[in-house]
Amino acid sequence: MKVEIFSDIACPWCYIGQVRFERALEEFPGKADVEVSYRPYQLNPDMPYEPQPLLDYYLARGGAAFRDDHAQTADVATEEGLHFDLERALAVNTLPAHRLVWLAERDYDASVQHVVKHALMRTYLADGGNVADLDTLVALAQQAGMDPDKVRSALAGDTGTEEVKAEMRHADRIGVRAVPSFVFDGRLAVRGAQSTATFRKVLEDVAAQGIPPTPDTGACTADGCAI
Repeated sequence: MKVEIFSDIACPWCYIGQVRFERALEEFPGKADVEVSYRPYQLNPDMPYEPQPLLDYYLARGGAAFRDDHAQTADVATEEGLHFDLERALAVNTLPAHRLVWLAERDYDASVQHVVKHALMRTYLADGGNVADLDTLVALAQQAGMDPDKVRSALAGDTGTEEVKAEMRHADRIGVRAVPSFVFDGRLAVRGAQSTATFRKVLEDVAAQGIPPTPDTGACTADGCAI
């Protein structure tokens, strides 16, 4: 079974949904036969590459409720064993980070891509790091076991840029309209940060070839973020 997870590094519900799915996968008897890959999507592809405080960014654009929404999201994250600190988070374009995730899959394997994706989301959502900064990306790559010199060279140029954009266009063609979205064997999309139990049932149903419809979800609620 192949599972593709479409998400943005800047999306807190994507991290929550990813953790819930991975917990379900750990419980799934057929785990050894499941291949997981992480695919890019950007909630805001026009986000500047110069970082600024995330709360300031949204407040300047009329997002007065963002602080309250963040507090609620952080509470859910805590229940899932995650620590979010969006007071420290930096709003910045996530394309360079997606390129690193792409490089991890191209040059290494799924396990390295998994480590890199978690590190990037933790850096953005908890550590207040700049995921568009080359030095930050190289350091995270090295911690994941990637060759830092090769990563620096690739990201300093345009390696992976067109490929990542092509993957995002593909996501649009197959109907990804909210993140996180989980595509099973190219046939089924589960949208939103569903419960671990829901993900477990979908894994079981797909493995048994019985693929029921799953709930679609709204935007930036307790389910996910609309694009």
